[in-house]
Amino acid sequence: MATTYKSIGKRVKRLDSPPKLTGHEKFTGDLRFPGMLRARLIGSDYAHARIVSVNAEEALQVPGVVAVLTSKDLPVARAENGASPISILADGEALYVGHPVAVALAETDQAARDAVDLITVDYEELDVLIDLEAAAAEDAPKVSLGVAGAFADEAEMHNADAAVGGTDEDLPPNVSSSINFQRGDLEKGFSEADEIVELEISSDVVHQGYIEPQVALAVPEQFGRITLYTSTQAAFHGRQKTAESLGVDLDDIKVVPMPVGGGFGGKFVLIEPLVAALAKAVNRPVLLQFTREEDLLTGNPAPDCKIQIKLGARHDGTITALDAFLLFDSGAASGSPLSIGGMLLGGYYRFQNFRVHGFEVQTHRPSFGSYRAPGAQQASFAIESAMDELARKLDLDPLEFRLQNCVVEGDERPNGGVWPRIGLMETLEAVREHPLWKEREQRRAEGSGIGIAVGGWPGGLEPATAACRLDADGKLTVMLGSVDLNGTNTSFAQVAAESLGISPEDVRVRTADTDSAPYAGGTGGSKITYTVGVAVKKAADDAVEQIKQIAAQQLEASVEDLELVDGFVRVKGVPDSGISLKDVAGLGMRTAGGFGPVLGRGASAISNIAPGFAVHLAEVKVDELTGEVKVVNYVAAQDVGFAINPAAVEGQIHGGAAQGIGWALYEGIHYNEDGSPDASSLLDYTLPRANMIPPIDVVLVEVASAEGPYGAKGVGEPPAIPGPAAIGNAIRDAIGARITDLPIRPSAVLEAIPE
Repeated sequence: MATTYKSIGKRVKRLDSPPKLTGHEKFTGDLRFPGMLRARLIGSDYAHARIVSVNAEEALQVPGVVAVLTSKDLPVARAENGASPISILADGEALYVGHPVAVALAETDQAARDAVDLITVDYEELDVLIDLEAAAAEDAPKVSLGVAGAFADEAEMHNADAAVGGTDEDLPPNVSSSINFQRGDLEKGFSEADEIVELEISSDVVHQGYIEPQVALAVPEQFGRITLYTSTQAAFHGRQKTAESLGVDLDDIKVVPMPVGGGFGGKFVLIEPLVAALAKAVNRPVLLQFTREEDLLTGNPAPDCKIQIKLGARHDGTITALDAFLLFDSGAASGSPLSIGGMLLGGYYRFQNFRVHGFEVQTHRPSFGSYRAPGAQQASFAIESAMDELARKLDLDPLEFRLQNCVVEGDERPNGGVWPRIGLMETLEAVREHPLWKEREQRRAEGSGIGIAVGGWPGGLEPATAACRLDADGKLTVMLGSVDLNGTNTSFAQVAAESLGISPEDVRVRTADTDSAPYAGGTGGSKITYTVGVAVKKAADDAVEQIKQIAAQQLEASVEDLELVDGFVRVKGVPDSGISLKDVAGLGMRTAGGFGPVLGRGASAISNIAPGFAVHLAEVKVDELTGEVKVVNYVAAQDVGFAINPAAVEGQIHGGAAQGIGWALYEGIHYNEDGSPDASSLLDYTLPRANMIPPIDVVLVEVASAEGPYGAKGVGEPPAIPGPAAIGNAIRDAIGARITDLPIRPSAVLEAIPE
């Protein structure tokens, strides 16, 4: 018999909706402090050049301009060779187009912009490496001197597998890391295959596409402390990286996480150390807010990559061998989702014989960061394209082919671990029953193409703590250190309310600054509900026990005989006997002779992942005269463990599916041989608009996790993964030819259509 819940599993409006919908929310860029300076960046015109000189004499004559600073002017903790730890500001060499070489500080934004126009920089042009294969060559010139990028720190916050797979092989000068997963006898496996597919796929750089550009405000305080107001996904991580960069104690930095106008993995740490260093240098508050051009040139987007894949199977549908080689770009600094991509490419299906080998390659592009499910879109596009093509060669139903080979609980993963309980098979079975799949032959006859693809995410793990305080009005305040990007605070209100037997409306959830908040990891990797949710439930349950202890004495009953219902503590079976939570709070807060205030505490340190899988169906129409592809129907089925707030879960899936469609058809930044990008504004970089997104039918599958709150799993990453592959497979179904480069442009479709 299914458990009946009062608060969880219900559709609840997001707590943060009213201020955002009414325009009353204050973001970082809205803040003003006395004496505040505006910062503007001077970016490099070259992808690789030595900075000979920076002349700011004319700029400093502009009224309101206070300073023009370069890397050497920053008060930071330098390495023994004098190198600055803040890679976002060029330190002697510009390593990509747009790489900031100086910063103008002025009392108004216009004065700062005027100063930027008057600053002259002399460069000595150097060799540029953009092509991945050329950069990975043994004789390639060195791109940079071992600078670590943002993703090097963020990877493990996103995925527990991010650091596995390294090899001992000698690597070329620009290959900063490698992976090599293998099992079985590859040669024997391919010799047993009746059909073999070989593909090479590529994907351009993709920006996170958030509404609010990168922004941070640093305010010097007494005794050398600095307070950072920032649009961040990871307050504690930002505090640590800023303190390390400035060479100060952790306590000297306070981070106030502001409402985030979109992050999608791009707002962990990028500009915070720089802004703090600027404020420290001039001892005045400094606000840096990227323009859209700066964000596209200087941000930390998803990397481009190339993947070669070879896949073989018998006529009966048994996969015999997989061989794949991945090249992931890390830009001018090390750090990429190579390991995650390799784990996923080799992890969805049972491969008795396989090798997944890959290099992370440095080039003269900006360093790359996280983008919702980093590495997963590219890896899934590769393996799902190959699976689809192989099913066609074998004349097998592509869904049944996947069902036959998909991993289940206990199957070995590429790193030698095993899959815990997962819902991939159940999600495939749910899609098999969907009308869009059952009607695929009829829709093909009407000129549509139907594509299916799988996407999975093992999930991240980080410790978390939470506190629950019973206030004088009888309501509960939940105090957290995690940042609410997507409605997680609303889910936490539901979790706490379930424990106390109250309405979620009687729960306040507060994200505090790093001086006050209980610790939580970065918001990313589909882990916040899974990890912080456990801490919230434990804290709420702890508060319940304290409440019962106080009530038991007032009601002269044993703790075991009490229950919490609708804001009252009462004796079980005696509805008329009870004491309100407001009265309990008052008893705990008495000036003298009280019981002590109710403050529940909870912590989680989960060590087992809770993977989430999604299966998407796409129906496309292709205009054979223009090559334009229109997605006309879309189905997104996903194993969510348990939907604490189904409305929020469905919203996440809608958003992820829309981003996958953007990745598939519209979004991509291409770099020319000289390192110049072809997109520096939203006129050049196409984000999908509402009329480009079809109706999305969401199917929730609930295969409960062992450790998440009420069986919940993280749901943010999986819906963004299968889209490019599902749409690519649908286009293959429609035109009879496969396109292997992302995004799939109309020109490529026209070229691929058979004559």
